[in-house]
Amino acid sequence: MRANAPTTVAHFSDSEAFGGTERALLQLMGGLDRVRWRSVLFHAAAPGAAQLADEARALGVPTRAVPISTPAVRGLVSIVPLVRALRRERAAIFHAHQIWSLSCRYGIVASACARVRARVATAQLFVEMPPLLGIDVQHAVLTRCLHRHIAVSRFVASRLRDRFHVRPEKIVVIPNAATTGGTVSPAPRSELARDVSTPLVLTVARLDAQKGIAHLLDAAVAVPNASFAIAGEGPDRGALEARAAALGVSDRVRFLGHRYDVPALLAAADLFVLPSLYEGLPLAVLEAMAAGVPVIATAVGGTAEVVRDGETGTLVPPANADDLSSAIARTLANRDQASRLALAARSLVAHEHSVTSMVGSVSRLYEELLAR
Repeated sequence: MRANAPTTVAHFSDSEAFGGTERALLQLMGGLDRVRWRSVLFHAAAPGAAQLADEARALGVPTRAVPISTPAVRGLVSIVPLVRALRRERAAIFHAHQIWSLSCRYGIVASACARVRARVATAQLFVEMPPLLGIDVQHAVLTRCLHRHIAVSRFVASRLRDRFHVRPEKIVVIPNAATTGGTVSPAPRSELARDVSTPLVLTVARLDAQKGIAHLLDAAVAVPNASFAIAGEGPDRGALEARAAALGVSDRVRFLGHRYDVPALLAAADLFVLPSLYEGLPLAVLEAMAAGVPVIATAVGGTAEVVRDGETGTLVPPANADDLSSAIARTLANRDQASRLALAARSLVAHEHSVTSMVGSVSRLYEELLAR
């Protein structure tokens, strides 16, 4: 390797969808100093990973599609070519970006076999799992392969300690981040709601059970003076559209599909709601807070670490449509209070959850591990 050449960081994702974890990964790769670090993205050879790969290449990050499918036999077979690929790239750092506790496992094992000098994994989400099917043993193996777990919230860190018995010194908390940017032109209301005169409630989320969208639709029934726009795709879209029709709210709920203009959607919204059933530290909430939009979210995972009830937003219990509808109605009725909370939320993100701070913390961790 040439003197003063940037150190190669192999980022690894086995996700076959695009959501908050993938946006956080792009933030990191885009923010790392190119003089010091050379990022390479290893991603799933699957159609669902195409957006992540495309956006990485747009950042100037080279990409490598690898066969890291979930079936165990194919996953195990992928370890040997992954070892070779990591050695070819002369990776000094391996960074896995996990969407659940055992994701990226074949890549993590391959990085240890390749003797990559520094090996870390970011835990974006914690899904409670019973101690069955060797889950604890598998996680212990991954922990032995890694030098650090990065937890995106104190909640995730506590579950790594308490559920999987990871030693505290092997965990570092580096929260997710968002950018508080300048003025963005709002998306046209006519695209987002049939009745442009009503308040607009926005949700940005993958359409699967985790995000609790069914409970939002139930809540919409009790808030007849508001329109709801839901941006995102996922396996539950058809069922959710059918539920909206059955509840009689289809005229006030618009499913927008996947959108690339989330800042413009936020600029058009009067309120942001994320009714998740479990979370790590949702990027969608941080982005809404950074945009100065009032936020209602469920008190799950690390969400309460940023949405501080009555200070930077409103928290409600998960899977409770009655409490959610009441919170939506109250927030829309009291615009002054909502604006005060939104201003405090924007300040919190700017001071404690900036992308610059997140990237700097990760970069310092890389340096620390390389200096061992």
